[in-house]
Amino acid sequence: MNPEPDNGNPVTLPLLAGDCEKGHDTTHPSHPISGSTSFFKTCFNGLNALSGVGILSVPYALSSGGWLSLILLFVIASLTFYTGLLIQRCMDMDPNIRSYPDIGYRAFGFKGRAFVSIAMNMELYLVAIGFLILEGDNLDNIFPNMDFEIAGLFIGGRQSFVIIVGLIILPTVWLNNMSILSYISASGVLASFILLASMLCAGVFDGIGFHEKGTLLNLKGIPTAVSLYAFCYCAHPVFPTLYTSMRNQKKFSKVLLICFLVCTISYASMAVLAYLMFGSKVQSQVTLNLPTNKISSKVAIYTTLVNPIAKYALMVTPIVRAVENHFRSFHNTRLVSILWRSTLVISSIIVAIAIPFFGYLMSLVGAFLSITASVILPCLCYLKISGIHQRFGFEMMFIIGIVVIGVAIMIVGTYTSLKEIIGHLV
Repeated sequence: MNPEPDNGNPVTLPLLAGDCEKGHDTTHPSHPISGSTSFFKTCFNGLNALSGVGILSVPYALSSGGWLSLILLFVIASLTFYTGLLIQRCMDMDPNIRSYPDIGYRAFGFKGRAFVSIAMNMELYLVAIGFLILEGDNLDNIFPNMDFEIAGLFIGGRQSFVIIVGLIILPTVWLNNMSILSYISASGVLASFILLASMLCAGVFDGIGFHEKGTLLNLKGIPTAVSLYAFCYCAHPVFPTLYTSMRNQKKFSKVLLICFLVCTISYASMAVLAYLMFGSKVQSQVTLNLPTNKISSKVAIYTTLVNPIAKYALMVTPIVRAVENHFRSFHNTRLVSILWRSTLVISSIIVAIAIPFFGYLMSLVGAFLSITASVILPCLCYLKISGIHQRFGFEMMFIIGIVVIGVAIMIVGTYTSLKEIIGHLV
């Protein structure tokens, strides 16, 4: 997932050059404020928004739920595609809507804006922490036995790598102009395909093979599987930015269809390949299963390591700006701004060291925040903005059914994830 800022903040989504020019588009009279982005560029931006670290954890999701749980991946993809269309409909109804918090405000006023903003920023913060955990785990896998002791304090290899990566990332968070990192982070689409190709090469040419049969169904693992599947489709806060940047906004539904189809195929392919290769032994990050002495494995691992470093600053920038805008009168100097940003990075390092469970943390994000932002909120906002909640009909019942499913996934998935995290900490 890539971030979208709150209303009034600069766009940090890695759009291509010239994507955010404002203007009037007579081809889409229902939303006259539009950009200049072509259909192809919007598809690329949408794919980049949906293509993230979820591709590393989707094999673990399949392993948790068994082969039949793959059906749930397609169910989640279908539901989130539909809720993406609901976001488009909300924006068609009000040309003043420019961001996801704007939709919350249009539906439920200031409380709606605040709730949407908090949910977005919490999700971005936890995903940023997941990046640090991912970096620490993979570097520790490549360079084991890197433990050291400072002033009588023992620091394990994984923890030390989390700290080192955090210090490397820190200067990028101090930057006000994120345009360079935006272009680098746009490599997310390419990174996903490189990972998929590397996994295929590892299975075919590096002697791993595809011999594991796996389990047909594991009911106990279904909550974890669904939560991780939901995490793969958590880009809805970005959709309003994509929509308003388009030259011809009537084609946005086609953009969503292409993006969801391509990403779902890549997620499903990665899940099936890895599950056939490693079976129940697949780890929360599939790169940890790969032999580190093979070329294909090194390509996959290094691709995994580079991408989060570029995306971390983009993830936390909307959080920083939201805090700075809220407390603007207290920090109008560059030094105070750097202190705020440094505190955010340091806090994420501490949490990443304290809770080193990538799979469980991403499962928590998927169940509690991704389901909220990508399933429940679009439905509730559309019901309120469209006025459908005032008249009984099939569409209202269908959307309410989606909300009920989303709430059930959120409750069960959040409980399961917190139980696993607390169980491992205790």
